[in-house]
Amino acid sequence: MTLDPVTLEILNNKVAAVTEEMCVTLQRTGRTLYVKETADFACALAGLDGRFFAYPRSIGVSGFVGLECAPTIEVVGDLEPGDVILTNDPYYSHGLATHLPDLQVIAPYFHEDRIVAYGWCFVHCSDIGGRVPSSISPTNHEIYQEGLRIPPVKLMRRGELNGDVALFLNANSRTADANMGDIRAMLAALDTGSRRIRQIIAQHGTETLLDAQAELTTYAEKKARAVLGRIPAGTYRFVDYLDDDAVSALPVRLSLALTIGDGTIHLDFTGSDPQVAAAMNIPSRGRPHAWLTLRILAMIHTLDPTAPLNAGLLRPVSITAPAGTIVNPDEPAATGVRHAAAIRVNDVLNGALGLALPAVMPAASSGTVIPVVVAEPNDRGGRNVQVVEPMIGGTGARQGVDGIDGRDSGISNLANNPVETVEAELAIEILRYGLRPDSGGAGRWRGGCGMELSFRILKDGTNVLGRGMERLLFRPWGRNGGRPGLPGSLVVNEGKPGERWLGKIDVLDVGAGDIVTFRTPGAGGWGDPRERDPASVLSDVLNGFVTIEGARQSYGVVIVSDAVDEAATLVLRAKCTSEERVVDFGPERAAWDEVFDAGAMDTLNAHLLTLPLARRQRYRRDIFAKTLGQLPEGFPRAAADEQAKADARDDFVRTVASLKG
Repeated sequence: MTLDPVTLEILNNKVAAVTEEMCVTLQRTGRTLYVKETADFACALAGLDGRFFAYPRSIGVSGFVGLECAPTIEVVGDLEPGDVILTNDPYYSHGLATHLPDLQVIAPYFHEDRIVAYGWCFVHCSDIGGRVPSSISPTNHEIYQEGLRIPPVKLMRRGELNGDVALFLNANSRTADANMGDIRAMLAALDTGSRRIRQIIAQHGTETLLDAQAELTTYAEKKARAVLGRIPAGTYRFVDYLDDDAVSALPVRLSLALTIGDGTIHLDFTGSDPQVAAAMNIPSRGRPHAWLTLRILAMIHTLDPTAPLNAGLLRPVSITAPAGTIVNPDEPAATGVRHAAAIRVNDVLNGALGLALPAVMPAASSGTVIPVVVAEPNDRGGRNVQVVEPMIGGTGARQGVDGIDGRDSGISNLANNPVETVEAELAIEILRYGLRPDSGGAGRWRGGCGMELSFRILKDGTNVLGRGMERLLFRPWGRNGGRPGLPGSLVVNEGKPGERWLGKIDVLDVGAGDIVTFRTPGAGGWGDPRERDPASVLSDVLNGFVTIEGARQSYGVVIVSDAVDEAATLVLRAKCTSEERVVDFGPERAAWDEVFDAGAMDTLNAHLLTLPLARRQRYRRDIFAKTLGQLPEGFPRAAADEQAKADARDDFVRTVASLKG
């Protein structure tokens, strides 16, 4: 049966509304800040194929449209009314869960003894056990360190809570009561979805609902193919880096060849680094996973916002993600901080698409999401574990539009936590939470500013965790003459005795009176900064986005007494020079690329994947140590002269060439 367009559109809006009502139920009944304020959750409706035919448009995590429920459902087997599946394991669920704190639940929706749809929810729970409070540590090197692994099991059997599962959950978490509160909120959300599906069936019939599941995803696919068909055909290559893997100082490479043609798109991640002995691996299982395709989804929906938001949007996407790489790790690789790598995947997709659509795609966003967590001792000998803020930066500028300051929904749609709520939940005092002036990359259109969060610890024995800290070394890149944003930083007791400037942290021990300050990167600018309207620069200064000195140095605009000195600005801009780079990665990345040749890197990574897993990381470290030993300590942050870089490059290329034999 083919539904008429009017009925199909009515059902599209109805099922989307169901998912949003599920999300509202979950948020209003949730227990923790992760749910009530941060909104680190999502709900959806899956068809009989296990893929989402309806997804919320404006609440919860925005990027999981491409997840698949079918492998998880198949593990459990036959389902009955009232059953609910629970899992958090990336490997057993084939990537439905991507790290252990994300608790996934799936409920079959029955009508007249047959399943007609599935309801799905997830929440990021406060703690699922493991080595550190909140369970997530960048230095974990295998999933067993990250907490309780829950293969797909029945949390509910015929409407009754499975007490054995609940017992295991509670025994393995520092926040058992909070977790169970959020789980009950998910069950309430699933019940909301069930009631609304019954209402749709009562009004439209079972077969109409089943037909709509297929036709909505097919319609979305057609819309996606039409958008992709407007992009110039070809192969576009882009490379970006994570600063390091948190257990060594070596950057981690993400390489992409993006091929577009005939309304399809293929993503080839060959040349990306092998999986790391840290928690930044993305468990995609080699599929066109949500974490590897999110930028495609966003682009399609931006260029055609009339397309239904469902799994059909990703049907034209295929993928090559070599096994054993950071984008398709082998079990038991740790995955707790997989979002750090996923953000960089977003950046390489953005960069490659920008080569095809330079007037559409923006410069790099801030490139980081840092859930800042405080774990403090409680009166019962345990720990109160809460997220303070999901720290982000800004969005990249694009042709005609400045980036957005302090707001980046590139991989999710998390909300900030009100200061009053945070201080009510934790023994900390927020001293500053605001935008970071001069952090956005200069350009004709300015990159969005990063954020600054500073808070005082009020209780001894407290831990601070900042998972996913990135862009401390390699800056968010600018485009078409735009400058990169400033890198991020972390400092304890800034300007006071014992001041400590830190890089990435695992578990930071702090005591009463310590002041912790996180600064996130700014996003990249677009276009020559000298072409920015001086009136816009003045507005930025008056609004606190740019300082007077930043206006002078970055834009050649002289501001005196809250006004533009036009004569002095003309003179200063005439003296300014500019390099018109398609992509400006900043000095650190430019220096790195001068030494570590792209072709040699491709060859090295191909060779590493032929080695046993246990040998790869040491072999890689030895090769890099040989080359970096010829350069100043701290390279590429520390400058090296041209001859030293040339000699090191030649040595690296020779070393890699010798591996072919």
